[in-house]
Amino acid sequence: MSSLPLDGIRVVEISHMVMGPTCGMILGDLGAEVIKIEPIKGDGTRRLLGAGAGFFRTFNRNKQSIAVDVDTPEGKEAVLKLLDSADVFIENFKPGRMESLGFGYEAVKGRNPKIVYTSLKGFLAGPYDKRLALDEVVQMMAGLAYMTGPVGRPLRAGSSVNDIMGGMFGAIGVLAALNERNRTGLGREVQSALYENCVLLAAQHMQQYVVTGEAAAPMPNRISAWSIYDVFTFAGGEQMFVAATGDGQWRALCKLIGQQALLDDQSLATNNDRVLQRPRLLAHLGEVFATIDAQALAPQLEANGIPFAPIRKPEELFDDAHLIESGGLAKLQLEDGSYTDMPLLPVSLDGHRLGPRRSIPRIGENTCEVMRGLGYSDVQIDELQQAGVFRGE
Repeated sequence: MSSLPLDGIRVVEISHMVMGPTCGMILGDLGAEVIKIEPIKGDGTRRLLGAGAGFFRTFNRNKQSIAVDVDTPEGKEAVLKLLDSADVFIENFKPGRMESLGFGYEAVKGRNPKIVYTSLKGFLAGPYDKRLALDEVVQMMAGLAYMTGPVGRPLRAGSSVNDIMGGMFGAIGVLAALNERNRTGLGREVQSALYENCVLLAAQHMQQYVVTGEAAAPMPNRISAWSIYDVFTFAGGEQMFVAATGDGQWRALCKLIGQQALLDDQSLATNNDRVLQRPRLLAHLGEVFATIDAQALAPQLEANGIPFAPIRKPEELFDDAHLIESGGLAKLQLEDGSYTDMPLLPVSLDGHRLGPRRSIPRIGENTCEVMRGLGYSDVQIDELQQAGVFRGE
């Protein structure tokens, strides 16, 4: 695309882990200039192992990196100069950290009234707002873990759902504040939080209780609203999810798998009839599906408009035909010069996906360039590098 919606918007980001970087990545993908401020030794997220090993590369594309020791007077001064030039500031550190550095909302707004100051926290203002939070913490508190696991075994979702969605809601708040600034000339303080995000995810179950008078059961123990809505094991042990949420899908499925007797059974005439007999029905269909090849059945399900899904592992998505052919994966250059296929934001603009424009930056890769833009001379930059205030290339 020749231009992007946020061309000309400068974002300064002091963040780590997932929530803050997600917010910055979304704005960067939409065209903003995103300058990430890292410690001299680099964002600690770069060095995570295990489940965190993919965090940095996943959420830090389309950004520049400057490395500054913000605990020094010279480093603080450089960051404040940068914030004077910014349209948006993103931070996701523990409560009070920005204020202790002189980068709190009131201080920054006093210097730059047009800035949209974005804080991504564990909790919005209230009794919990001084607590530290993690995705897992709020999933336990807000009912998501209870709804995900079987009775007595609360289980967190298999991805950083609140961190990612919290960053997304932060970006939505930024976009709204920027739009308002077009009218008023003034910025806003935007806050997004893990806990409130997770409560929104649980809202449907809260209202289920209000409507029915009965507490929602965890998903493995729920009473499904649809009769056929489950994972089945097919011939050879392959698993596939199959659903028939309407009477038309039910009829089509029965015909495909040769179950005319089920269609002739008037006690199974409607979805609600079938829901009442769901255990018996699922047991019978489980026996039928165990004799059928899943790969052979899948195109027939698709042709007849019957929802289905193979059970995939994340690493198998690199070979997904739809992602490859639709452009949903793009080559992203990493800080070591190698490339990986990376999923893009799930949006398109005029049919175009928002791909990487910048590689994952090396630590301080853009320090010198950005500081020159703020009026620092090469001599000053070199002196501050020698003093350990800057790290750059």
